[in-house]
Amino acid sequence: MSELFNVLTIPFLLAMFLAVTMGGSGTAPSFSAAYGANVIKRSVIPGLFGVMVLVGALIAGKQVSLTLGDGLLDHSFFTPVNTSIILLSVALSLLISNLIGVPQSTSQSTVLAIAGAATALDGLNTHKLFFEIIPFWILLPIISFLIMFFLTKWVFPVLKSKIITYKFGEINQNGKWLKALLILSSLYVAFSIGANNVANAAAPIASLTANEIGADSIKNFMPIIILSVLIVAPCFAIGSSLLGHKVTETTGKEIIEVTPFYATVIAILVASLLIFASVTKGIPTSLVQLNGAAFIALSISKKGLKSTFENKIVRRFFVVWSVAPIFSYFLTLILISMFK
Repeated sequence: MSELFNVLTIPFLLAMFLAVTMGGSGTAPSFSAAYGANVIKRSVIPGLFGVMVLVGALIAGKQVSLTLGDGLLDHSFFTPVNTSIILLSVALSLLISNLIGVPQSTSQSTVLAIAGAATALDGLNTHKLFFEIIPFWILLPIISFLIMFFLTKWVFPVLKSKIITYKFGEINQNGKWLKALLILSSLYVAFSIGANNVANAAAPIASLTANEIGADSIKNFMPIIILSVLIVAPCFAIGSSLLGHKVTETTGKEIIEVTPFYATVIAILVASLLIFASVTKGIPTSLVQLNGAAFIALSISKKGLKSTFENKIVRRFFVVWSVAPIFSYFLTLILISMFK
């Protein structure tokens, strides 16, 4: 047990560090809508976020954990060195994104870090990556954008209901119900992050732990994943508290000001798409990109295409979204090739 503890200490610490950075990045798609609409205080966000992430991971995170722990790269390749390099590469890319103030896709960085390791080790499942995961990455943000644009451009203006035109700040009964609905939708998003993103840190160390315990442990892989989740998930709340404010402010208020109604629609839309990818296919998917696509669609419908893409925050989003996963891939590929 002492030897096992020594072997697992560094990978588990790196996984916890990664979870902290994910908590900072994941706070934005969960609560930027509610925070941007001024219906929730910043001080309560980390606690709510952490609880819902843990619940989502335990209830709906199985399929994504299996994809990351064995689907892209066989579990036997998750040695202490390889696992540590994968986790470090993802954590560095996300930490840089958080410091810049742009929420980055944890899932894309993790998948490409594992893909970089698999390339170096000649163990990449190319069918899983190119024919299952990447098509979802392309399709789901487009769906998020099109649905939100269709609703805000044509459906909601026709309805012209009081709820749609209501702006929080007026004290009436409708406002209270709308505030409650927006908070519930934010919790729903945090739940979906638990279902999809906790596996980014938990799955690699679960595969590593199974390897170190012995071949028989693979037959009982789920208890190891659950234990890994219980260690990793609480770190999301820590990251939310330490790093979450800047990215929440950026997404919630610097692309476009949102009313509680539109904020609720965005939260429900992106969380539902993520839950679909998690439960039905076990695909690690970028919630921050789904969220960003919905905000951009809302901005285009309200401000126009030119004004939206003149926004420096929007341009920065696309740059970071492109660079960070590639950084994870090549950093992992280079480091593992060196150690190999």
